[in-house]
Amino acid sequence: MAIRQSFDKALAELQQDVLRMGSVVEKSIYNSVKSLATQDPILAGEVIEGDDVVDRQRYQIEDKIIKIIATQQPMAKDLRILITGIRIIMSLERMADHSVDISRVTMCLVDQKLIKPLVGITAMAKLAQQMVKDGLDAYVHSDPEKAREMCEADDEVDHIYHQTFKHLVAHMRRDPETIGQATYLLFVARYLERIADHATNIGEAVIFQATGEWKELN
Repeated sequence: MAIRQSFDKALAELQQDVLRMGSVVEKSIYNSVKSLATQDPILAGEVIEGDDVVDRQRYQIEDKIIKIIATQQPMAKDLRILITGIRIIMSLERMADHSVDISRVTMCLVDQKLIKPLVGITAMAKLAQQMVKDGLDAYVHSDPEKAREMCEADDEVDHIYHQTFKHLVAHMRRDPETIGQATYLLFVARYLERIADHATNIGEAVIFQATGEWKELN
C-alpha cells in the first residue's frame, strides 16, 4: 500500500510538472504572435530567451519519468501514463521551438509596416492555444473523448492555414515588392499549423494513455 501511495504521489507531481511546462508554452505561443502583430522586438526577445526554461523543464521531467520507471517498474496503464508524459513534453518542447521561430520573424520584420492585418495568423494562434489547453486538461483527467474533440479543431487550423496561404500568394502576385515579407508570414502560418499538429499529438497520446490504442488523428 505504501509503495502504491508513493507511486501515485509521484504521478500527481509529474502531472503538475507537465501542466507547468504547458502553461509556459501557451504563453510563449501567445507572446510570439503578439510580438509580431505589435512588432515588439523586446517581447520577441523574451520568447527566444524563455526557450531555455522550456528545455530545462523537459529534461527535468524526463529524468523524473526515467527514475520512476527504474525504481517502480510500472506495468500496463501505469506505464502508459509515463510514456504519455514523455510524448507530451516532447510535443510541448517542439511547440516552444516554433514560438521562437515566430519571434525571429518578428525580429526580421520589426522595421517594416505589415502588408496586411494578421487576421488568419491570429485566429490560428488562438485555436492552437486552446488546443494545447484542452489537450492538457484531457491528459490530467485521462479523458479520451475530450482529446478526440480537441483533435478535431486541427481541421479548422488547417482550413485557415490554406486560406492564409492563398491570400498571401495572391498578395505577392499583385505586388512583387511584398514577396519578402509575405514569405516570412507564410512561414509563421506554417509554424502555427505545426503547433496545432503537435497539439493533436498530445490528444493521440492521451487516447493511448486511456485506452492502450494508438491512432493517428492528423
